Amino acid sequence: PMDYPRLLMSLFLWSCSIFKSSSWYGFCIHISVQVGAQLGVEECKYQFAWDRWNCPESALQLSTHNGLRSATRETSFVHAISSAGVMYILTRNCSMGDFDNCGCDDSRNGQTGGKGWIWGGCSDNAEFGQRISKQYVDALETGQDSRAAMNLHNNEAGRMAVKATMRRSCKCHGVSGSCNIQTCWLQLSDFREIGNYLKVKHGQAQKLELDKRRMRAGNSADNRGAIADAFSTIGRTELIYLEDSPDYCVKNTSLGLHGTEGRECLQSGKNLSQWEKRSCKRLCHECGLKVEERKTEIVSSCNCKFHWCCTVKCEQCTQVVTKHFCSKRDRNGGPFHNVKRKNRGHRD
Repeated sequence: PMDYPRLLMSLFLWSCSIFKSSSWYGFCIHISVQVGAQLGVEECKYQFAWDRWNCPESALQLSTHNGLRSATRETSFVHAISSAGVMYILTRNCSMGDFDNCGCDDSRNGQTGGKGWIWGGCSDNAEFGQRISKQYVDALETGQDSRAAMNLHNNEAGRMAVKATMRRSCKCHGVSGSCNIQTCWLQLSDFREIGNYLKVKHGQAQKLELDKRRMRAGNSADNRGAIADAFSTIGRTELIYLEDSPDYCVKNTSLGLHGTEGRECLQSGKNLSQWEKRSCKRLCHECGLKVEERKTEIVSSCNCKFHWCCTVKCEQCTQVVTKHFCSKRDRNGGPFHNVKRKNRGHRD
């Protein structure tokens, strides 16, 4: 089916690249921010497609004053990948000349970068993307407490991920292609690479331990001091969280969690990732559920032929596809009847 919202966004961005003027600048920035946030959402869903927590809609609101008060490691990923997505699109669009008075980062051009190469060409303008992303995304965080500080830190970690994954591209110069000297510039990596980078950071996320005595005192200066002390030991590129993850195996309506019952998992297939290979174990067996096999008939057009002139006629082909889903075990058991469910929210 046609994705009309995305088509509309693409049309707006095309308009920005054509009608470059200061009056369009704010509008074009706003559209880019929206496209970037959507890019982050899609990457979140991809990275956690075979996890117990699979980036549900309830987790995707960044503004804490409207109810997203959880502070789990999953929340940290949502903030980081959303912030990264916004910076990524802003950086790309700036370098492509879609904004008035914004283009490549040539601030280092002509400088020696290393042995045998100098800076040159058109580096993607990450500084612009970082600055504008910070203005827009961080403005959503209006709180003053430890959760707000955590969200702002994770926003910045997402922006740092964009920079950390940028790659150097070079062009050779010299007599007869001898490559005596290279001109190099920095380019954005594929956004998938940024998602992979932040997924690793999610697994390594650090739980922040606050001085509860100082926090309980009720003095705002003490609160700020306790938060600052706790954050002083954490690197800017690391994700942090305050609360342990809930049990994502089970449905929890109040938290907007659907549980893993009814989720599809993969038993076999070519070129499966490690997460896909382990999906039935993680989503079903370790959540006290069984794997149920269902056969589904899929009807599609096939054996299409062109007939002069000018029609294409196709046959309707039926294919039986086997899929696997997590379902409740029989009451009187089976080999896994007494299995103990691992209550580990984020990973094995």
